[in-house]
Amino acid sequence: MDKLSNVFGENVFNDAVMRARLPKATYKALKKTIEEGKPLDLDTANVIAHEMKEWAVEKGATHFTHWFQPLTGVTAEKHDAFLNPMDDGTAILSFSGKELIQGEPDASSFPSGGLRATFEARGYTAWDCTSPAFVKDGSLCIPTAFCSYNGEALDSKTPLLRSMEVISKEAIRVLRVLGNTTAKKVIANVGPEQEYFIVDKKLYDQRKDLILTGRTLFGSMAPKGQELDDHYFGAIKNRISDYMKDLDTELWKLGISAKTKHNEVAPAQHELATIFTTTNIATDHNQLVMETMKKVALKHGLVCLLHEKPFAGINGSGKHNNWSINTDDGENLLNPGKTPQNNKQFLLFLSAIISAVDDYADLLRFSAANPGNDHRLGANEAPPAIVSIFLGDQLSEVVRQIVEDTDGNYLSSSKLKIGVSTLPDLPKDATDRNRTSPFAFTGNKFEFRMAPSSGSIAGPNTILNTTVADVLSKYADRLEAASDVDAEVDAIIKESLKAHHKVLFDGNGYSDEWVEEAAKRGLPNIKSTVEAIRSLVAPKNIEVMSKHGVLTDVEMHSRYEVHLENYIKTINIEALTALEMAKRDIIPAVIKYSTSLAESINAIKSTGFDADVTAQGETLTEISKLTASAMKKVKALESAISTACSKEDSYDQAYSYRYDVFEALNSLREDVDKLETLVDSKYWPMPTYTELLFHV
Repeated sequence: MDKLSNVFGENVFNDAVMRARLPKATYKALKKTIEEGKPLDLDTANVIAHEMKEWAVEKGATHFTHWFQPLTGVTAEKHDAFLNPMDDGTAILSFSGKELIQGEPDASSFPSGGLRATFEARGYTAWDCTSPAFVKDGSLCIPTAFCSYNGEALDSKTPLLRSMEVISKEAIRVLRVLGNTTAKKVIANVGPEQEYFIVDKKLYDQRKDLILTGRTLFGSMAPKGQELDDHYFGAIKNRISDYMKDLDTELWKLGISAKTKHNEVAPAQHELATIFTTTNIATDHNQLVMETMKKVALKHGLVCLLHEKPFAGINGSGKHNNWSINTDDGENLLNPGKTPQNNKQFLLFLSAIISAVDDYADLLRFSAANPGNDHRLGANEAPPAIVSIFLGDQLSEVVRQIVEDTDGNYLSSSKLKIGVSTLPDLPKDATDRNRTSPFAFTGNKFEFRMAPSSGSIAGPNTILNTTVADVLSKYADRLEAASDVDAEVDAIIKESLKAHHKVLFDGNGYSDEWVEEAAKRGLPNIKSTVEAIRSLVAPKNIEVMSKHGVLTDVEMHSRYEVHLENYIKTINIEALTALEMAKRDIIPAVIKYSTSLAESINAIKSTGFDADVTAQGETLTEISKLTASAMKKVKALESAISTACSKEDSYDQAYSYRYDVFEALNSLREDVDKLETLVDSKYWPMPTYTELLFHV
């Protein structure tokens, strides 16, 4: 491997490359566009496009593509060759500023929630110059936003970019009143942690459910799971280590700061974390991380599973969204300092976040909602569906004393004495960590732990940025009109914390007691994706998103329809796959084994010997009963699908898929999983959990 520092970013048209290759005037103009939003004229764009093309061709690129993120949850790209034929039979390589700035994919073929019909196909992609272009698979990839012919956002990037501008605007207003005259903008930064499973491709290819749905629809628990806690942070197997090394290298080439890798709690589960960067770039990078994970795995004869719950009975996968806000001159606005009780700026921003999470908990819950996450939230490895905030002992005490208007002692950082003379004293944080909290303060940032492993982080961060900005805008209005700013700051902090401290909870989020307590506090407990989607059309949520120009009423309603449609189609595919597996693979295999067992019993009896066939008979009886029950449940699942499909309203249909189809599928699984434990392994038509989880 080349020197690591040379490998990092080698396939990215980053700032260093632009500074070296672009004329000084062009480089300065582009930087003004990136940093200040200044418009970029076509002549400048032509110069940038030419140098970008020359650089990309040197990297082996033959095509360019506008790389965008439609509402499918994955990325999209349409490739055009640099090659252009001439009249004399020769060809030249060209790439214009117009081609760089704007593309035109078919907008009707992507989810639009009614914004685009089949006969209204025109859509546009617009260059997002704040996220650097890169070369991948022989093409120059240009990060772009995607919108309709009428300008509505059809992607996840556009509202995210809007939300970043909004939180910067409102946070700067607050900082100006507080006396900060140097910061020009506030930047939302994110460091996502990505969990995933790895299985052998030969075994994967034998599982129709994994191929079509990303999760096992059937499967009895292996004799060993995660109960010994021996996989978490354990030694990485050689085959997985080789995969991780190649994955790191490919990500580093794309300028993605893959930093931490380790085994996760469940067998065959792992995690990769990247270093903080701007929310926009972090979102682009995370999409590339997921794509690269899958590609590199195939080269090693492996398959990467990003579904939130590919295996029942063991931990599922999430994506921890570590979010902070910083000024462009390097100040972390969520750094409490050594005495947070005296840090009014920190307390003001903390109050804004607490208020936003409390007021818009339903929107935040929606941002973590997808069919896969319904299996995961509330289980042992994931936070509950109730949105609450963990602050830790020190900050919780600060908040309590502000709310109750009392004084007292505060916890502070100290040294942890281990009791072994050769070991150093360790700095001890002022607060512990809480893995059961959906939204936890972790020193100088918040960790949103609910996000689904397969989803884009654009959604959670768009909502965080916008709702916090909304609260900050109200604070700014009051502060700008105040005659005594310092007194007004105190009043805002106290009023906000008194009104919203009910969302704070430092205890065990898995306990039944918390569910009861949360209900008493009036905190929403939105248990499924279907109910969560309704938050998109709640009047207060439409108002906050449209007020700040992040998503209009029309765009919110379109996303409501898109997410309902996605849920319906996902559960329908799972149900149809389960039916096909049950009817064509599993039940025929069980019948074949039952026949063999019956023939064995008859053969033994025909010998005339007084042989005891009680065990065989009991097994055959149990298998026969379960087979008959499974066939009834197959018919029940077919009926549930038919009932759901007959619903005309999209919400009613999604609700029926959740509470009729989904439950019927789970009921069928119960019988099939019991059958798996009784049928001879030679007859069972697919790899088991033992093989999938431990044969890598």
